[in-house]
Amino acid sequence: MNTRFKAFLSLSMALVLLSCTNQKKDDFTVNFEKFVLDNGLEVILHKDESDPVTAVALTFHVGSAREIEGRTGFAHLFEHLLFLESENLGKGGLDKMSSRIGGSGANGSTSRDRTNYFQTVPNDALEKMIWAEADKVGFFINTVTEAVVAKEKQVVKNEKRQSYDNQPYGHANYVVDKNLYPEDHPYNWQVIGSLEDLQAATLEDVKDFYRKWYVPNNATLVIAGDFDFDQAKEWVHKYFDEIPRGEEITPLPDQLAVVTETKKLYYEDNFARLPELRMVWPGVDTYHPDSYALDILAQLLASGKKAPLNKVLIDEKELTSSVNLFSSNSELSGEITLLVRAFPNTDLDDVESAVNEGFARFEEEGFTDADLDRIKAGIETNFYNGLSSVLGKAFNLAQYNIFAGDPGYINEDIKKSLAVTREDIMRVYGKYIKGKNFIATSFVPQGQKELALTGSELAEVVEEQIVQNAEGESFELPEETEYKRTPTSFDRTQEPPYGESPDVKVPNVWEAQTSNGIEVHGIENNELPLVQFELKIKSGLLLDEPSKVGTANLMAEVMTRGTANKTPQELEEAIDELGASINIRSARESISITGTTLARNYNKTMALVEEMLLEPRWDENEFDLARQSVLSQIASQSANPNSIATNTYNKLLYGEDNILSYNTIGTTETVESITIDDLKSYYQNNLSPTETSYLVVGSVTRSDVIASLSGIENRWKEKVIQFPELNFPNAPTSSKVYFYDVPGAKQSVIRFGYMSMPETDPDYYPATVMNYILGGGGFASRFTQELREGKGYTYGIGSGFSGSDIPGPFTISSGVRTNVTYESAALVKEILEEYPQTFTETDLETTKSFLLKSSARRFETLGAKLNMLENISDYGWSPDYVKDQQEIVKDMTIDRISELAEKYANPDKMIYLIVGDAKTQMDRLEQLGFGKPILISKEVGEGN
Repeated sequence: MNTRFKAFLSLSMALVLLSCTNQKKDDFTVNFEKFVLDNGLEVILHKDESDPVTAVALTFHVGSAREIEGRTGFAHLFEHLLFLESENLGKGGLDKMSSRIGGSGANGSTSRDRTNYFQTVPNDALEKMIWAEADKVGFFINTVTEAVVAKEKQVVKNEKRQSYDNQPYGHANYVVDKNLYPEDHPYNWQVIGSLEDLQAATLEDVKDFYRKWYVPNNATLVIAGDFDFDQAKEWVHKYFDEIPRGEEITPLPDQLAVVTETKKLYYEDNFARLPELRMVWPGVDTYHPDSYALDILAQLLASGKKAPLNKVLIDEKELTSSVNLFSSNSELSGEITLLVRAFPNTDLDDVESAVNEGFARFEEEGFTDADLDRIKAGIETNFYNGLSSVLGKAFNLAQYNIFAGDPGYINEDIKKSLAVTREDIMRVYGKYIKGKNFIATSFVPQGQKELALTGSELAEVVEEQIVQNAEGESFELPEETEYKRTPTSFDRTQEPPYGESPDVKVPNVWEAQTSNGIEVHGIENNELPLVQFELKIKSGLLLDEPSKVGTANLMAEVMTRGTANKTPQELEEAIDELGASINIRSARESISITGTTLARNYNKTMALVEEMLLEPRWDENEFDLARQSVLSQIASQSANPNSIATNTYNKLLYGEDNILSYNTIGTTETVESITIDDLKSYYQNNLSPTETSYLVVGSVTRSDVIASLSGIENRWKEKVIQFPELNFPNAPTSSKVYFYDVPGAKQSVIRFGYMSMPETDPDYYPATVMNYILGGGGFASRFTQELREGKGYTYGIGSGFSGSDIPGPFTISSGVRTNVTYESAALVKEILEEYPQTFTETDLETTKSFLLKSSARRFETLGAKLNMLENISDYGWSPDYVKDQQEIVKDMTIDRISELAEKYANPDKMIYLIVGDAKTQMDRLEQLGFGKPILISKEVGEGN
């Protein structure tokens, strides 16, 4: 990176003052102190007293770019390994501790250039977290054994199958990077690595990689939240000082991609139903002077009704429903990517031609200063959103420290975005895109290679072959691991004590009602100059006609496309000028108008909400475009195993006669039958202020909120809405196994469950408490510990209840390796059978500790506060409902857990749905003891 420099300065109280061009300035201060230990660990402390929580983020300056060809995937593997065991926390110690202390869940992520580990915890657990993070750095590697590596290889392989191999277009980035970067470039391979490299990795390979890169002098520790700086410094020195410095790390030089000639490749994708074109140009590295102009250029070209690519490809030629153009920046290089997922059977040559036409129009027509200012306003809002939580602040401070060499660069970064000029935009367009060589990939459905760009070559993609009882997939994990302990100057085996217990801060809620019946709930919070809101109308799929399912969804979409007095482009520009976002979405039981805006622009934003709600445009052309977009979405979902699982599971749960058994977007048949008059009819008959709530949080007063609703109050008249009586099937009296066939699937997607109860049922929250150790507690859960940590069958598995004011299901969901489909299902069944009798005092203590202590971080963000208001509004709960739930937790007993488990998690009264490769897996499932599996028809799973 050109701007990188070392900063071993002690910085205190660095102030960040931000302003947006041509608008009133909003001042926002980020204070931090930075110091560096003798071993090279860089530490940043940030004070935020808004909630009694603290985020801890440990970031190593190592990602896939520090690997070598043939030994890829190591950085991502260590993202996993560092959670498993360390000398002083013991096996699974960090995850167990996270549950006890009420943390957000220990988590991590890996990129090309860094690996981070993070968690938000109640204040009283800060010393515990510093102790645990130090164990990662200095007291971990001796615990890694052959068996541990073998098991975690399987988990990573499952992640790859779930995220890439079993997904439409999952191999597209692989093909791009293999052709954009030469073989010796560190961005030539994917962050997750190759399955072959992972399987070939030896224990010594893994340990050597750790010893080189996971050292104090290659790490940044950020602590952000409500804590005492002096005390935190003392703890950091206590736990980190004696960890030795590693070998000196030499920064990698910038290595920008060079494409000497345009290259076109194609691939027939087993899971794709829409042809996709990607055009990728070499870009720039993170914080490069041109990166700011490239970000804005991408939005000018493709984002919004006025953007030339949008106009040509969507509005005029109707080739697609969306165009995405973005500049991605990494430490050593970057890419500029244009992505178009075209309508079914579209020739991608036509798409490329339209792209070139859009570029030519941009060169001819350019853009206005108002266009530039609109985009800058959005950048400002997004910046504040990124700092809305203590974890967001911690992430940003670490990012700037590592890649800009100074956490204070946060100030320069935003300034550079706001300082971009028209000349900068046109210069980078000419320098990086106009007439430049690129990599093009055409990912087309199986059997439709004629849709690929002319002159495309077949891309090389490594497809994993899944076979039964494959070599290297089984392992034995010993109960205890023997290893040599690392010397230390004091006893680290004792977990530090809790600090002073924080008080749970339940936000102050104000309530009101408009004269036309809208219930209003608000929370004033002035930490950030932002406001978030939701106007929620009871309706949605619930009021769709079965023959016209998808009407509510289409109506909501068309309501965002202009008003009676504003064209779609004019409305879009009016919203963008305010740095706001306004969305209208239809869900199963509601339609919501949601938004985020700068506080200074709240009234103007709500004026636009009023106009969108009460003065829809009903534009025929926009309706046609929206309907075609939905039909493409349905086609795309028809080959996605996860979408198939959701559609099929809902049909089995609700039964054919319940409107909620449908996908909210509809089916091909129903959407094709919908007319714009159907939308108008739905609007006239099904929306009423008497079925509406308005929820608002942020830097706005009660009086200003009430005033902002006066137009809606006076103009929107009440009407009586007739809601259908829904018939909910009883829970199964015996279990049945259903199978949906996806030939060649790399994973089996599972959905096990039954129709349970509404959230308003007295047993709902107690059952949620029961489920914490079963499947709701992440790494603390039995499902995760057995199927992921114990067997390596899956990347992730969970269970939970999802009712509202009407009954909803209890569901167990996962994606498992294809060749252990039966074994996974049998293990889930076994866990469910044993759970009522095996729930222990330790389990109860962990459950209570997590659910009680996690309340400290329950209302940290604006989004969390908005969710609280939604619960109050939807279910008639008091603002103190959290305290009522705490009492339920405190009173919980082992006997009550067992009773709830037997009643609500009975494996003999469930639907067992598997979406996978029937040829190899379906017959084996008869061994579950629930009879011969039933093969589901394609029409059910594809939502048709």
